[in-house]
Amino acid sequence: MERRAFIATTAIGAASVAASRLTDVVEALASDRVTPQTGSARSMRKILIAGGGFGTSFLRYMAELTGKPRPKLCYLPTASADSPNGIISWYRNCAPLDVEPSVQESFIASTQQSRSWEEVFLSVDGIVVSGGNTLNQQAIWKAQGIDLVLRQAWDRGIVLGGASAGSLCWFEEGTTDSRPKELSTVHCLGFLKGSHSPHYDREPGRRPLYQKLIGSGEMKPGYACDNDAGIYFEDNEVTRVVSTRADAKVYYVSRVGNQAVERVIEPDRIADVPDVV
Repeated sequence: MERRAFIATTAIGAASVAASRLTDVVEALASDRVTPQTGSARSMRKILIAGGGFGTSFLRYMAELTGKPRPKLCYLPTASADSPNGIISWYRNCAPLDVEPSVQESFIASTQQSRSWEEVFLSVDGIVVSGGNTLNQQAIWKAQGIDLVLRQAWDRGIVLGGASAGSLCWFEEGTTDSRPKELSTVHCLGFLKGSHSPHYDREPGRRPLYQKLIGSGEMKPGYACDNDAGIYFEDNEVTRVVSTRADAKVYYVSRVGNQAVERVIEPDRIADVPDVV
């Protein structure tokens, strides 16, 4: 969906939004070359995903990836419509860790939101995106300009991550349950090249659809993750594959001829911190 579909229709509103987005675009492009804090070359770009279940163990690993002694981790629950239950679980899962947790809701009002998206997301060390409806998440982010700010955060070395919609959102495309009746495809931010399928072992339709789409050439090759298994990317390179459950796996699915070929990538266990239910 094109961004212009979200722009205000009044003359004043359109001018204001256009000017704001132009500034965001310029800053996003500039961040590809220079990090504003230091003026040095771009920081290492980091994303940690899981197919499902981004609990305390994954949060601890993300905290380590920031390189900070007590990192600031921000939860972005757009895909879950800022679910209160999800927010409570977020704080519970962060409780055993030496981190400074916060939440940034997307359903906000100007009278209550005193900081810009840039002020919020560029002041933390890690951003965790919730599960939920990926299609709605992408639409809201683009309408609000959050997508551009997340790009700036990634370029500055702020660690990004999440599970389910929080893993799918970083790729070019993938499979989603965001529409009525059946699984379908969704186009996302494209920070990570290729495609993605979360919940590979827990939702019966995921595996056959992903293989069908890649085998037919309708979808780019990519990575599938079981629940409780994930991948740490530096830039677009797989640096480490991890899991919090013994039989959870990660897969690279590619196309050979007119068929999908699935390669298992065995993960390292990181389940040394009990997850909070």
